[in-house]
Amino acid sequence: MKSVLITGGAGFIGSHLCEFLLEKGFKVIAMDNVVTGDIRNIGHLRGNANFQYINHDVSRHISINDDLDFVLHFASPASPIDYQKIPIQTLKAGSLGTHNTIGLALAKKAKYLLASTSEVYGDPLVNPQPETYWGNVNPTGIRACYDESKRFSEALTMAYHRIHGLDTKIVRIFNTFGPKMRKEDGRVVPNFINQALKNAPITVYGSGNQTRSFCYVSDLIEGIYRLMASPLNEPVNIGNPEEHTILEFAELIKKLAKSKSKIAFKPLPQDDPHVRCPDITKAKKELKWQPKVELREGLMKTIKWFMKGN
Repeated sequence: MKSVLITGGAGFIGSHLCEFLLEKGFKVIAMDNVVTGDIRNIGHLRGNANFQYINHDVSRHISINDDLDFVLHFASPASPIDYQKIPIQTLKAGSLGTHNTIGLALAKKAKYLLASTSEVYGDPLVNPQPETYWGNVNPTGIRACYDESKRFSEALTMAYHRIHGLDTKIVRIFNTFGPKMRKEDGRVVPNFINQALKNAPITVYGSGNQTRSFCYVSDLIEGIYRLMASPLNEPVNIGNPEEHTILEFAELIKKLAKSKSKIAFKPLPQDDPHVRCPDITKAKKELKWQPKVELREGLMKTIKWFMKGN
């Protein structure tokens, strides 16, 4: 039985990974200090003999007695609302947290997978963004605590691969949505769904012409799993290349939720990307992966989950 440590295991993506890998026959250790995660996301797993939860801050030394085959580092605030509120903790999760988790992987002779982000591309001047694009990032802006912590994480991960021969993987995650997102997350999907379900004004920043691409969480998890099993060590984009304007997205959610909401326009936040779309050529070729869940289908599943009052 393969054993895996998932930091950020009580978070949105981390908790889905816990479920998925348990179903695949892994022994799973979830680590989280629930600053932005939610213990309810993994509460139903606590009775599983192959599941263990550890409340711990990854920026402090990590000690695991068990053998590990994989270390998956997903611990970090990921919403602008969160990381702008706690920028120092965000930087620590990406720097000290990455150093601690990658050191653990080296000690355990485990494979290491870093959850990076499309934010390493900043406000891109190239669209769609291939892995070879170096990005356009403001290193001192209000989003820098997240963007630069992930860029540092990638650099450290590649250094351990080159110097120590550690088998490392880097997944650059693009906008992902689905059940288990926090209502107060602050990102586009939960914001729009909550506002639509309340028939409250749907807040669109700027003109709404900025673009995003949205990947349903089950597709993302499958892509991560394939990357875990692959020989790849360089970064890989995982996301849905179907691009929509924010305004189109707001109108679609309004329609699917049968909402009477009106669109309310507000000023665009500092350093908010104007475009964001993955080039997934590498994932298609090397992982034989591409998203399967259509946007409407994924949104309906997510809306129903939010309607249950989770």
